[in-house]
Amino acid sequence: MRGSVTVHIAAPPHRVWELVSDVTRIGEFSPETFEAEWTGGATGPEVGARFRGHVKRNGIGPTYWTSCTVIACEPGSEFAFGVGPSGRPLNTWRYPLVAADDGTDVTESFELTGLRWLRLYWMVLGWARGRTNRDGMRTTLERMKAIAETQR
Repeated sequence: MRGSVTVHIAAPPHRVWELVSDVTRIGEFSPETFEAEWTGGATGPEVGARFRGHVKRNGIGPTYWTSCTVIACEPGSEFAFGVGPSGRPLNTWRYPLVAADDGTDVTESFELTGLRWLRLYWMVLGWARGRTNRDGMRTTLERMKAIAETQR
């Protein structure tokens, strides 16, 4: 009930972190989440900050809003958020960054919680959703890479 994709970006970790942690730019990168906005008075990334993402599932629908909470926020190192109720996320998305060679290795990953209904969903449809998520994560990171590498 998890998956990840790693892409090397020829840019320093702080530049890559600025892209992954600016949720208001997600529409430029993600094939499913086409916009996001900070909520509850939050104006940027910090642990506990809340935002909502506007998702078009599989790029075709249904379309819905998700509530998210930042759970890790270390500039140049990691950004992560949980989707769902604060303190009890249904899905956790992480972006750890590692300085490597001439830039940064960034990994985008997701992990569903072990709730019974999510385990059942994953047993039945996980093969398809996992592939969709991996393809979407690769697209997201490649789009970030294109921007980060042109900002040299």
